Amino acid sequence: MSAEHLPLDLLDRVGVRKRFRMAVVAILVLAAAIGGVIGLIFDQTAALITAAAVALPLLLFSWSQARRTLWLDGTKVVLRTFGRRTVDLSKAERLEMVVMDVRSVRTVSMLVAETPRSRGINMAVASYSGTGGAELGIIALRKLADALAASANSGSLVISELLVAQLRAEARGEGLDGRPLYQLARAAPPGKLAVRLKPEAVTKFVASLEQ
Repeated sequence: MSAEHLPLDLLDRVGVRKRFRMAVVAILVLAAAIGGVIGLIFDQTAALITAAAVALPLLLFSWSQARRTLWLDGTKVVLRTFGRRTVDLSKAERLEMVVMDVRSVRTVSMLVAETPRSRGINMAVASYSGTGGAELGIIALRKLADALAASANSGSLVISELLVAQLRAEARGEGLDGRPLYQLARAAPPGKLAVRLKPEAVTKFVASLEQ
């Protein structure tokens, strides 16, 4: 990765590796437990096959998430797992704000794709729990806002303004309650794993920040 590429990963690599190790342990325990039950009903061969069928897909998914790396190259967001995928923010036709709620941790993400039907990239920009949160750094948010502002898509411009409002709140030294991304995370309806915020709701929210 060249020096021109700006990392967009919300979690550092140390944290990612720690989560991967924890996931591997949990997957192996789950596979062993299910395999043990099958072994009691059938035989050892069936137990081993079942344990492998449970463990392998989950381990592969966890490995792909551990390899997952995002960076910004000009106006292009690049995602690397086992291959690469690229979305040019200046040309993206599909942009959505998504709030995920997993174990009382709310993560605010941007879902971007160059066309409504093309495969997109889900990019986390902030994550909050009851004890605090993690947000993309100032430079990353600034560059993302600039890349989105280069688009003629009105949705891109709204999200660019949202990120600029976040930067302004940080510059003022606002706590979490005064930060737009945190406010957006808390405003999402509870009880759902993932909520795609309606564009008009995001536009209304951003407009209210300017009042």
